[in-house]
Amino acid sequence: MSANASAVSSGDNDSGMAAKDPAKRRRALLIVVSIFLLAALAWFLLWLFVFSIRESTDNAYVGGNQVAISSQVPGTVVAIMADDTEHVKAGQALVKLDPTDANVRLRQASSALAMAVRQVREQTDSADAADAAVAARKVQLAQAQSDLRRHQPLLAAHAESPEIVQHLRDAVAQAQAALDTATAQARAAHAAITGTDIADNPAVQQARANFRAAWIAAQRDTIVAPVSGYVAQRSVQLGNSVQPGQQLMTVVPLHHLWVDANFKEGQLRHIRIGQPVKMTTDLYGSDVVYHGKVIGLGAGTGSVFSLLPAQNATGNWIKVVQRVPVRISLEDKELDRHPLRIGLSADAVVDIRNDNGPVLAQGEAQPAAVTDVYDKVASQADAEADKIIRANLNPSATPSAP
Repeated sequence: MSANASAVSSGDNDSGMAAKDPAKRRRALLIVVSIFLLAALAWFLLWLFVFSIRESTDNAYVGGNQVAISSQVPGTVVAIMADDTEHVKAGQALVKLDPTDANVRLRQASSALAMAVRQVREQTDSADAADAAVAARKVQLAQAQSDLRRHQPLLAAHAESPEIVQHLRDAVAQAQAALDTATAQARAAHAAITGTDIADNPAVQQARANFRAAWIAAQRDTIVAPVSGYVAQRSVQLGNSVQPGQQLMTVVPLHHLWVDANFKEGQLRHIRIGQPVKMTTDLYGSDVVYHGKVIGLGAGTGSVFSLLPAQNATGNWIKVVQRVPVRISLEDKELDRHPLRIGLSADAVVDIRNDNGPVLAQGEAQPAAVTDVYDKVASQADAEADKIIRANLNPSATPSAP
């Protein structure tokens, strides 16, 4: 009896456990399926609201202008007015060269300009004198012709000798020849000055141009910054003998920077000019977010413009995903609050929801950078030349030394 009872009890337990295991398996399977469904839904929502409306890359770097400072004239360095990391303003002196030779040439050109003005003044006076000589010769010719007219009737009445009348005829011919000579001399005197005043005379203008070149060359002994920025890569030293075009230092304007983000070719499908961009840098981390916009896409991949472009038309070939630089602007106000340096790493996220913009830049190109620092030198040279000309036009004035 007891054995039969235990057997019955054991059979009931096995059937109960068998009944519970399918239920557990169904619940476990339902939980796993639910987890996968939720994960798929989360991924779909993440793709729909995040990944499908943006393109991002961490292959991005801060870019900016690097203005190479070089001399326009040869010379020896006598002063260095700025050093690495220092801030300079446009027009500020950076390097000074020995001005001795330039000053000598400037004084020679100044003297030549003054002499040219005085010579043209002399030519003008000579032309006036030649005109006066022509007038005098005309009077002499008129007198000789008048004397001949009075004596010719007397010759017909035998009241005058033929010799006297012949002398009068010779006097008229001589007076006519003297008038012709004076007229030719007057034309020659006027040839160098006709049509212009003294200041616009070709000889004066030539001397003025030489003085202007010498004055500008003397001013170029002081090498100035064409833009405002920070000095970097100073290589010039005192006593160096520099030549035109030799790089002395670099000025980097950190107020106007941009980011070059190198996107994969598959990411460019929806990137358009004008799309908004958010950027972070390794310097400040995610706490500082920069805002900009796409201002242009590169004309080719980086491999095309490399020193040794890839030769893909070979027997052995491996496809490499190419990248195209996308230029992104930065706001000046944000740069003022959180300054950057060129070459820093950045992460760029482009909002591609509006992909109706152009892929290529439209319209005419705008000036990338403009400076008026060198315009002042030319205007000052003209002012100095005018002072010398005015001083030598007035005999009572004394020209000022440049």
